[in-house]
Amino acid sequence: MEYVKTGWLRTPEQRLAFWFLLPTGVVLLGIVVYPFFFNVYVSLTNWNMYHFRNPELKGFVHYTRLLLEPDFLRIFGKTIAWTVINLIFHFTLGLGAALLLNRNLPGRNLYRALLILPWAVPQYISALTWRGMFNVEFGAINQLLGMIGIEPVAWFASEGTAFAAACITNIWLGFPFIMVIALGGLQSIPQELYEAARIDGAGPVRRFFHITLPMLKPVLLPALILGTIWTFNNLNVIWLVTDQGLPADKSHILVTYVYKAAFFYYRFGYAAAFSVFIFLVLAVIVQMYHRASREEAY
Repeated sequence: MEYVKTGWLRTPEQRLAFWFLLPTGVVLLGIVVYPFFFNVYVSLTNWNMYHFRNPELKGFVHYTRLLLEPDFLRIFGKTIAWTVINLIFHFTLGLGAALLLNRNLPGRNLYRALLILPWAVPQYISALTWRGMFNVEFGAINQLLGMIGIEPVAWFASEGTAFAAACITNIWLGFPFIMVIALGGLQSIPQELYEAARIDGAGPVRRFFHITLPMLKPVLLPALILGTIWTFNNLNVIWLVTDQGLPADKSHILVTYVYKAAFFYYRFGYAAAFSVFIFLVLAVIVQMYHRASREEAY
């Protein structure tokens, strides 16, 4: 019997797989790995407009400075609130719409196409459209409020209303993603499970919590992870709807604050340290999701 060597790249199949994967690995090194470590390096320097050509290593000065930033806790708290509020509405509205579209409704295909439109339209176009709708004098939102006897709201005159306007916009933009994922999961659930539950006397609520939700968890959990990352890092909606942070830079979340620090004030080292902090927060959140899914599997 011929002895076959084992190990890395010892067989023709392994070598073939390596050459197929090599271009992908090179691309990932170029657009993910190198920029990440370069950003970490920038966060340890005094790179700005005055030290653009020859930045000096300053250690963890920027990390200490961002933690001592007077507005840091407010911006971080607003980012968490922004993410949690949007995810709650994305999940409830998306799952609710999926449950409705999973029924034999007349015109179901039309409803499905209309509900997917917010997700299909480019985000910056939707954000600018909603900013016009929130205009205090001519916006459609205030005109609708006036029809029911409510005075016009100056949406971008206060921090709370500006934040609410951005949340409303992002909720409208984001729930179709969960709807599409949940609808696909619903259509893969065997109908025999529901029939058996009905025979056993289970009502709609029990069927939902004991069949629908458990069967949807494998598809909804990755969708929630992606939704968390996208919402936490959603620059376009906050930036465009609030017109760069109105009123008076009070509407920023972490990612818009970083963008302004880097490309308006040219504090590249400080902004890089902030972006590393954002990465660490998202890494912790993803690890929490991963642990929850692993415990659910066991």
